[in-house]
Amino acid sequence: MEFNGIPNGLPKCQKCKTGDLVPLSDFGSQGAAIHFKAWACTNPTCGFNLKIRNGDLYVDEPISSGASHVPRART
Repeated sequence: MEFNGIPNGLPKCQKCKTGDLVPLSDFGSQGAAIHFKAWACTNPTCGFNLKIRNGDLYVDEPISSGASHVPRART
C-alpha cells in the first residue's frame, strides 16, 4: 500500500499504538509549499505531534481546534 509517496502506508503512532501518523503541509512566508512540515496522530485522544519550525523540531505541542481562527487577508 502506498499513501502519497509513502511506500508502506502511514506509520502507526508509537505513543498510543492506535492512531496513524499523518503528514501535514503548510506554506512558507513567500507562498511556497512546505511538505511534511508536521506529523500528527489521527487518534483524537492521543494528540501526539511533531512539527518543524525554523529548523527546530517540536514534539507534543498543544493542538487547537482552529474553530476560532480568522484567516488573514491575502493581497
